[in-house]
Amino acid sequence: MITRRALLRTALAVSGGAWMANYRALAAPFEGQVRITAIKAMQLDFQFDGCLIKIETDAGLVGYGETGTNSAMARAHIDHLALPAAFGGGRHPNGLAQLMGADPLSIEKHFYRMTAVQHPYTSLTGTVSGIDIALWDLAGKITGQPLYKLLGGAFRDGCPMYSHGDRLRDMHDKSACRDWVAEMKEQPEGFDFFKFNLDQAFQIEKPYHPTLRSEELRKTHRGYANVREAAGDAFDIAVACHGEFDTPSSIGICRAVEDLGLMFVEDALNTRYSDGWKELKRASRVPLLTGEKLELLREFKPFLDAQAVDIIHPDISFAGGITGCRKIADYAALTRTPVALHNVGTLVRTYASAHLSMAIQNFYRSESWLGRPGRLREQMTQGEPPAVRNGRLRVPEKPGLGLDINEDFLRRQKPADEPWWG
Repeated sequence: MITRRALLRTALAVSGGAWMANYRALAAPFEGQVRITAIKAMQLDFQFDGCLIKIETDAGLVGYGETGTNSAMARAHIDHLALPAAFGGGRHPNGLAQLMGADPLSIEKHFYRMTAVQHPYTSLTGTVSGIDIALWDLAGKITGQPLYKLLGGAFRDGCPMYSHGDRLRDMHDKSACRDWVAEMKEQPEGFDFFKFNLDQAFQIEKPYHPTLRSEELRKTHRGYANVREAAGDAFDIAVACHGEFDTPSSIGICRAVEDLGLMFVEDALNTRYSDGWKELKRASRVPLLTGEKLELLREFKPFLDAQAVDIIHPDISFAGGITGCRKIADYAALTRTPVALHNVGTLVRTYASAHLSMAIQNFYRSESWLGRPGRLREQMTQGEPPAVRNGRLRVPEKPGLGLDINEDFLRRQKPADEPWWG
């Protein structure tokens, strides 16, 4: 078994690996030609775990990102990072993170400076993530390259995705399960992998549920067994929790569904690492997945070092943007741990996740909110709408994210009291 010392030594080697060398080579001819002039944030009314970021430059080019914070928090944090006058009288001509007036192509330097801020407050990683995504979008537009090519090129053609089973009316009704399967087979996206929230099996108390009773575990088995029976071999299915359960309950959930051939149980335990995760891993025959609220490599490292989960699940808008998630994926590759991507965001987060997914070898699947009733997110682009076919999204072969933002859509979806890029 690989030792922690060997893991750390190898991780230090890959942290500045070939993908960043490839990026530096592509960016070198364009260095010093563009400067950051403004960083702005704006909320859309359907975003419930983030907001948009826009970085403006003196060349007229704009980069877009998406945070894991709301717009009020993001604007306050941008002020903290970028304004020349800090609270308490300190002065930083280019801001604490030295972003203003800087070359947007110096992505790794910006990532380090933003994540290293400790005084007077530590960095808010959700906002840093959105800024980092916007910097990569700008880098692609400056160099004329799709983002995945800046990250070293594609390991696969497009981004394999999974969707959600929340349109199922009642998993305890076998007829409803069959109707849901028939409906999903008719959808043009062709998803063949769905996760179902555990509260579709029984009512869950938030944020923490009491230790599960035997009847709740029986309902868990019956509900997911009905879905499994209706889906047959057509769909893969999985269990989604949100950190509500203690260790005995989490073990009970896994044992309740272990004979159903499910793909994973997500976030049964609290999101932060504890020895309970190792105990759950030893007791479970179902793969375990976690990570949507973890930040940076530092919070994924204990899970990976202890090999306490089977799949990690960072969110590009929470875990450190493209730079942070790529570092996480490189470290996970040392133990051949697959990387899935959590994503319930806009097209910005979706395209950023897809580009990243294409460039990392140990990728599993990305969560997707495309294909929802009304196809709201798909309307965010004024170019060719995103096409998921056979459960796979192919990003446009255009510079950066390849996303042509529809500003009329942004205006329609902006809350009335939200300032326009205020």
